Amino acid sequence: MKPTARYGRPAAVLALVAVAAAIGGCAANPSNGVTTLNFFQFKGEALEDFNEIIADFEAENPDIKVVQNQVADADTLIRALLVKDKAPDVITLNANGGFGKLAQAGVFYDFSDEPVLQTINPAVQEILADLGNKEGEVNSLGYVNNANGVIYNMDIFEEQGLEAPETWDEFIEVCDALQDAGITPFYGTLADSWTGLPSFNALGAYPSQGDFWDQMRAEGENVGPDSEVSFSKDFAEAMDQQYQLYGYMQDGYRGKTYDDGNAAFANGEVAMLLQGIWAVNPVKAVNPDIRAGIFPYPATDDPDDRLLVSGVDVTVTMGKNGPHQEEALRFINYLFEPDVIEEFAASQNMVPSVKGTQISDDPSLQSIKPFFDAGMITGFIDHQIPPSIPLAAIDQQFLFTGDAEAALATLDSEWRKVAARTIPVTGE
Repeated sequence: MKPTARYGRPAAVLALVAVAAAIGGCAANPSNGVTTLNFFQFKGEALEDFNEIIADFEAENPDIKVVQNQVADADTLIRALLVKDKAPDVITLNANGGFGKLAQAGVFYDFSDEPVLQTINPAVQEILADLGNKEGEVNSLGYVNNANGVIYNMDIFEEQGLEAPETWDEFIEVCDALQDAGITPFYGTLADSWTGLPSFNALGAYPSQGDFWDQMRAEGENVGPDSEVSFSKDFAEAMDQQYQLYGYMQDGYRGKTYDDGNAAFANGEVAMLLQGIWAVNPVKAVNPDIRAGIFPYPATDDPDDRLLVSGVDVTVTMGKNGPHQEEALRFINYLFEPDVIEEFAASQNMVPSVKGTQISDDPSLQSIKPFFDAGMITGFIDHQIPPSIPLAAIDQQFLFTGDAEAALATLDSEWRKVAARTIPVTGE
């Protein structure tokens, strides 16, 4: 799944009100003893997968009927439902900054004492915790996860005698070797401004570990070059690294789109894409036979310090005080059964969150599996940046001009503006 868009859709508001009314009135407990669960589901591409899961679950649980409501603009609609105290029985959402803010508000169930929590990779739950929970609670369960890394053509690498780099110096050596062989290392797609964000997220993950974002929120209106932490103070090297990579792009990369890049990579025109695992399926739609692997951006001198940026593409939760919690938990527990989550994750080209589950044999997933197993994963930093900050546009302009100092000063300034008008919490 592509990163969540950082802008709203005001024209859809009236439609959302109507959908909210329909969904809010869906669940029931009829006289025949069958409890109907309202399943709020945000991924259009997962509609059929969930239909199959629901059919199998209902066959094993004849006293429960699950109605899937797959919705667009899920972040907006779930807020409308929660405001009306009409939380669906079971909820899936993308784990972004907006979700973290809802979780902090205490509107979701506390899974702390549920046995299913112990089956989930702790590194996945840590990503969710970094986004936000009500204090002392665990308000959602990570289901499947994406990976934001460098996609590479495994055949080109093998033909050139190259291996996936494990340090920054090795990464640059790979780029130089490809260029010397007449192969374009990367395909840039800055006509779509958001396509700069995957590399920004991956490289910026290194200087923003620990309590960096808590410190940023604590600094608030004081963020700047002289504060304890800031973009200007901490992100200069990451920006220089990003700009260095863009020096290995094809000619005309400013005018090419995401779809152009996927097609060019699929056709073997370049060796790598600065994208995430969400691009693998579109690439394979063009060339089903391509062998595409993924490696983390190795912005470090020590291979053991590498970090794979991962988002919890689907997290599962439910309302804090729903009327059908026992039945909802039965369905949630079923979702996390190993064979169920394995099949769903393979279909979606994602990594299942449950410890010990098998991962798809797709090379792109197999190449990132060791990082999940070792807990060498971290969340998207743009989930920590308020959506009113025009991050994609600021980063795109920087990649056009190379003026990192101006870009970082702008990010600090925008952070201060948000802090001046909001409570400093995750997202906005």
